[in-house]
Amino acid sequence: MATREKNIWVLLLFLLAGLVVGGLIGKLASGVPGLWWLSFGESFGLTTPIELDLSIFKITFGLIININLASIIGMLLALLIYRKV
Repeated sequence: MATREKNIWVLLLFLLAGLVVGGLIGKLASGVPGLWWLSFGESFGLTTPIELDLSIFKITFGLIININLASIIGMLLALLIYRKV
C-alpha cells in the first residue's frame, strides 16, 4: 500500500514531466504560425551568475526558469492524469 509521501513524490514527478514536455512543445510551436501563442511566456531567475571565489576553488550559482503557456498546460494535464491514476 502506497503511503502519502510516495504519492507526493509521484505527483512532483508528474508535474515535472508535464513542465518539461510542455516547454518542449512550446519551443517547437514557436515557429508554427497558428500555434505561436503556446510559446508565449516569461523567463525569471538570476540573469548574471553569482560567483563565490575561495581561492582554492570557485563556485558559480545560477538559475533561470523559462515558463510558457504550453508548459502550464502540460502541468495541468499531468495533474489530471495523476488524479485518474
